[in-house]
Amino acid sequence: MKTYRSLTQEEIQQLKERSCTAVDWDEIEVVENFKTDYIYHTRFSGKVRLGVFEDEFTLAGGMRKHSGLYHATLHNVTVGDNCCIENIKNYIANYIIGDYAFIENVDIILVDGRSKFGNGVEVAVLNETGGREVPIHDRLSAHQAYILALYRHRPELICRMKAIIDRYAEENTSDTGTIGHHVTIVDAGYIKNVRIGDYCKIEGAGRLKNGSLNSNEQAPIHIGYGVVCDDFIISSGSNVEDGTMLTRCFISQACHLGHNYSASDSLFFSNCQEENGEACAIFAGPFTVTHHKSTLLIAGMFSFMNAGSGSNQSNHMYKLGPIHQGAMERGAKTTSDSYILWPARVGAFSLVMGRHVNHADTSNLPFSYLIEQQNTTYLVPGVNLRSVGTIRDAQKWPKRDKRKDPNRLDQINYNLLSPYTIQKMMKGRSILKELRKVSGETSETYSYQSAKIKNSSLNNGIRFYETAIHKFLGNSLIKRLEE
Repeated sequence: MKTYRSLTQEEIQQLKERSCTAVDWDEIEVVENFKTDYIYHTRFSGKVRLGVFEDEFTLAGGMRKHSGLYHATLHNVTVGDNCCIENIKNYIANYIIGDYAFIENVDIILVDGRSKFGNGVEVAVLNETGGREVPIHDRLSAHQAYILALYRHRPELICRMKAIIDRYAEENTSDTGTIGHHVTIVDAGYIKNVRIGDYCKIEGAGRLKNGSLNSNEQAPIHIGYGVVCDDFIISSGSNVEDGTMLTRCFISQACHLGHNYSASDSLFFSNCQEENGEACAIFAGPFTVTHHKSTLLIAGMFSFMNAGSGSNQSNHMYKLGPIHQGAMERGAKTTSDSYILWPARVGAFSLVMGRHVNHADTSNLPFSYLIEQQNTTYLVPGVNLRSVGTIRDAQKWPKRDKRKDPNRLDQINYNLLSPYTIQKMMKGRSILKELRKVSGETSETYSYQSAKIKNSSLNNGIRFYETAIHKFLGNSLIKRLEE
């Protein structure tokens, strides 16, 4: 804990000679071995506390700058040791700044009134008209968000969970913001009611308003040029770059958003990569990836998902507004120019090709292809089990986990064959056998959930599912016997 003292008359005189002014010099306190050598053209108001200015910063290209205060206005600010604060166009107000912070060429940084710094902001995920709101907070995990969004049939559970989040948000409410140790803020615009963690780097951000940047030494956050964020929380190890625009969003650990990506009312969990496109009211589970300008993800739930160029979904009913939603279970993919009219549900590790308007639910037929031919959805069950790409995907995800924070928010299960997918395949196998029994073994096509299944596809599907079930059960048995 640092101890502070008042300025001496000699120090006040030295500061005045360096063009510094104060509303009340008695309100300024400094640490014991404080020196005035590196303070120029600075205005003080309210209660200000200053540390020492002894070290230098080495910048890119070998440029060196000494810590100090130059051309700045500070109001109710505590400045840690060896900070460099220079060229603040307006002022910094109501902040505690940690040691070794480097703040240069910034318009304004302030906390106005009491702020929760993004905690408790309600994100209207999945259903834009409301009813599935998830209140975000610093420790939000994919599992907790899933329960908050989808367990609305358990009102008491939701009420209790929201009460815990409200209490946490209230505990984190303050009229003073924090900028952590070793933070860099350069060439930024408007920063209001934002809590900034250690080792965070903000370069050229346009506007950051009402949020938290939960950066730390092991997993720093980087905010790049032209970024605009309102009502947000960004977790450790994430990068938000190049003109990305976020409104009411939660970004979990090790996510990357860039190239003018825009998102509103959306949740992005660990290791998501979003570039060029846009998102509205989506629940993006871990490893949701989209790279294309023409891709819109809307009102859907995704995870381990790769969206092809021009992928699109509709959630709109002309007279009643955006009331529909859908889910693509883990590992599902879309090809270029695919389209799904919600409500629909796509089974795990399935591939969607073409335009689908028939509201199919293939959740019990995982590892399938959904192919559109002449406005009809054709389903090829289980065929993705024999694809080398499916195996490759399952192997690449653990290697692409970029989380460096020792405290991980999401618990991720990478297994391709798990009790979840095997249970689905068991159901799928019985569904296909029942279809064959009811419609006859010689039928050319079978109808299931507004989709058509060809005779050969149905028989192959039963075979694929049986092989996968036997493989999983066999492996499980061998594992037990090993022990």
